[in-house]
Amino acid sequence: MDSRKRPAEAVLNPGDSFKTPEKRVSVVRELDTDYMRWGVEETCQYLQREGLGEWEDTFRKQKITGVGLRYLMDADLEKIGIQYLGDRLKIQHSLRKLWQIEAESSKVFNDPIHGHVELHPLLIKIIDTPQFQRLRNIKQLGATYLVFPGASHNRFEHSVGVCYLAGQLVQALNERQPELHISCRDILCVQIAGLCHDLGHGPFSHMFDGMFIPKARPEITWKHETASLAMFDYLVNDNYLKPVMEHHGLVLPEDLDFIKEQIAGPLNNLVQGQEWPYKGRTEDKSFLYEIVANKRNGIDVDKWDYFARDCYHLGIQNNFDYQRFLKFARVCEVEGQKQICTRDKEVGNLYDMFHTRNCLHRRAYQHKVGNIIETMVTEAFLKADKHIQIEGSVGKMFTLSTAIDDMVAYTKLTDHVFEQILNSSSSDLDDARQILRNIICRRLYKCLGQTQANKAISVNKEAIHNWEAELAKSIPQSSTQDVDFQPDDFIVNVIFMDYGMKEKNPINNMHFYCKNDLTTAFKIRKNQVSKLLPEHFAEQVIRVYCKKTDNRSLEVAKKHFVQWCMNKNFSKPQDGDIIAPELTPLKPSWSNNEGEHGEDGGRQKKAKMQLFK
Repeated sequence: MDSRKRPAEAVLNPGDSFKTPEKRVSVVRELDTDYMRWGVEETCQYLQREGLGEWEDTFRKQKITGVGLRYLMDADLEKIGIQYLGDRLKIQHSLRKLWQIEAESSKVFNDPIHGHVELHPLLIKIIDTPQFQRLRNIKQLGATYLVFPGASHNRFEHSVGVCYLAGQLVQALNERQPELHISCRDILCVQIAGLCHDLGHGPFSHMFDGMFIPKARPEITWKHETASLAMFDYLVNDNYLKPVMEHHGLVLPEDLDFIKEQIAGPLNNLVQGQEWPYKGRTEDKSFLYEIVANKRNGIDVDKWDYFARDCYHLGIQNNFDYQRFLKFARVCEVEGQKQICTRDKEVGNLYDMFHTRNCLHRRAYQHKVGNIIETMVTEAFLKADKHIQIEGSVGKMFTLSTAIDDMVAYTKLTDHVFEQILNSSSSDLDDARQILRNIICRRLYKCLGQTQANKAISVNKEAIHNWEAELAKSIPQSSTQDVDFQPDDFIVNVIFMDYGMKEKNPINNMHFYCKNDLTTAFKIRKNQVSKLLPEHFAEQVIRVYCKKTDNRSLEVAKKHFVQWCMNKNFSKPQDGDIIAPELTPLKPSWSNNEGEHGEDGGRQKKAKMQLFK
């Protein structure tokens, strides 16, 4: 008990009672958590807090600020008069705490993709919230799971994986280039952005914001990134995380803005004359915005995780090794901005990365059966929309499509709504329930085939309806019409596949450095790499489905489809000669394979002649 008593010299007179010892302590606590901003006095305050006050005057005389702390070596400390090795080791130990993320109370996740993943305690606080745990009940690939049985993974594990990779990349840059002055705050904010970038996904992931919402609420433009920002704000406020964030060194609201800007880009429109659009970090930290969601070229840790994770669960080979990119990533200055670059010899691997993305879309994400299942789920959701009631803020009720306006309601909306409709007994949900039962029993709409236009067509809702009406009227000239079709019997799906930047080559927005000069960045054009790379980086595929599934209707519908392709001057369906052998010869451009052995064959013959001349 005696040890708890205040020392006699600390007892104050009543008139001096305002001069409490806490006054001095509070000054130290107000120290900016970002040591890079410290001046000489803040540096000395930190030494005092660490019990190294005897060296304050030494640091003050040398005018050492926070920026210089990172570069202080043992020899430097000895040179400025700190004679004993033990004292120098104590100082170095205390300084190292400033840029090493505290591992205390961290948790380890055993991830099938990345192995043992260790996460900072603040990240665990975010994970252990209802808003984040909701992601356990949202399939990463939506209805693709109903085609690929292994694709059962959820947004939860993907988000943890992106968080981990974001930390790996930013810390690799930090270790390789200490002159970038990457702080603990920066690393933690980048990891939080990776962790929270998909908070806004709805049931069946991209089906919800790509198919359901545009049809349920055509008057609004809504993306899941918009909901991710709103859900992140709700998560922080509902779980009282602001004091926890500040305790772990974040500066609010600056760091909250930085986290949200990494997820969805600049939060506000540019002010006239303003060149740098971000508030969270200044332009000298521009490279940090290229880690989680790279708007410049699409090469980011989000893709790295879903390539590896999706390939693993789909049973598809992943040809991209992100570990190799981590080894060669460097920050170089490009036109006044710092950008993440890689070695020149890695350009082929980056083309492989985007080729992997294209393969995943062709083989899985845009699978013809997966797409029609998502179309049917969307139909069911539209029929059930107003009959599903979800309680939100202050007891207000929301529907499937309006829950996006209230994060309390949206937190309750997951893939479970499928079972909710399927197992309901309400007569209001009869139509929706029947569609979902058809999916479960595999009574699916049938794909008639796919085709392509000679060049990309601007497609809207009205154009789709017109095409469906044309399909119903495209009666083949050579057949008897014993099946009556209506426009509603057909579904036209227009699919866009690209390398992530529409018609542009994303590698043209990537910079490289060479072995002999690590600081000068340059571009590498496609013709400098290989002649076997793609000529085009985007294409439009038109798929047609039929709701009538009996054999006779399907046989006739396929002929309607071939006739429609002929009328529209689209490409010949791959099985056109099988399903309508009497029609395809009537299209001259189809019979000569559209110049495949003509113009190109002539070029090849000429090349051979020149070779042996």
